[in-house]
Amino acid sequence: MTDNKKTEKRQVKTGSFLKELLSGSMVTEKIILKNLWYVLLLTLLAAIYIGNRFHAEKITRETTRLQREVKELRAESLSTSADLMYLSRQSEVFRLVKEKGLNLEELKTPPYKLLVDKK
Repeated sequence: MTDNKKTEKRQVKTGSFLKELLSGSMVTEKIILKNLWYVLLLTLLAAIYIGNRFHAEKITRETTRLQREVKELRAESLSTSADLMYLSRQSEVFRLVKEKGLNLEELKTPPYKLLVDKK
């Protein structure tokens, strides 16, 4: 009688094993629940990986935008510097003074240096 019960249990287990495997309950209950912490760790790592990728793309876009802005500002700086160099020439200064009517005159004698003796 005990041998009969063992063979019945084996038959029931084999039938239930196939039934659980096909229905998916074995996968969900035995495999997933047994390795729940591992699955959660993998899910967390995947979320961190995706977030890191988005962050890296954002930094790349920001870097590209800033490089473009630096190029534009460099060009503007060169243009402003060239205009300033042109306007600071003696002939241009003299012309602008005449146009504005400021009654300023050009020096006829060269400037000289004052030397002071320290005792």
